[in-house]
Amino acid sequence: MQRRHLLGYGAAGVGALGLMLGVGWWRVDGPGAPQPAGQRPLPLSAMDFRLTDHEGNEVGPDTLIGRPTMVFFGFTYCPDVCPTTLSDISGWLEDLGDEAAQMNVVFITVDPERDTVEAMAEYVGYFHPAIRGWTGPANQVARVAEGFRASYERVPTEGGDYTMNHTAGVFLFDAKGELVTMIDYHEPREFAVPKIRRALTEDVEGAT
Repeated sequence: MQRRHLLGYGAAGVGALGLMLGVGWWRVDGPGAPQPAGQRPLPLSAMDFRLTDHEGNEVGPDTLIGRPTMVFFGFTYCPDVCPTTLSDISGWLEDLGDEAAQMNVVFITVDPERDTVEAMAEYVGYFHPAIRGWTGPANQVARVAEGFRASYERVPTEGGDYTMNHTAGVFLFDAKGELVTMIDYHEPREFAVPKIRRALTEDVEGAT
């Protein structure tokens, strides 16, 4: 399976084959999706992991503390949910305008076997420039997911290939590293953007 090349924010997810879309929905957003862990994510200050961003820099939870943060888990071979969500995030950031520069926005792979630094750099390049891609060793990705209480699993497909089930929501943290809320997959922009502004507002109020 070849990684789909995207032509812009609005083109993500549009050209996928119907079967791939159906399989992607069933495994990530439909009946085949992993169930939420049912636990609140740890504060970023309580997490401990080391990854690498798409520019080759070492990153960890300390990288995120000090500014509001959005985090989304996914993988570059994802047929539908990941490009759709990253396109949604790009639209939210456009709506925020200059305020977007005040945020960390991170896409963390759950498929480090295929998602190298180079692959992540190519993939996030199709979306808003504020979005950073993070990858790393499988054991470190597992530690990240554990801290966020995110779920993921490898699922074999025909022909010896595989796809990944994973949590599809976007995690929203304030500047102190505390969870503010989740933004659901397919959540309308008129609900998502006010949630993000809330995290930005809490950051301002906490600084006064």
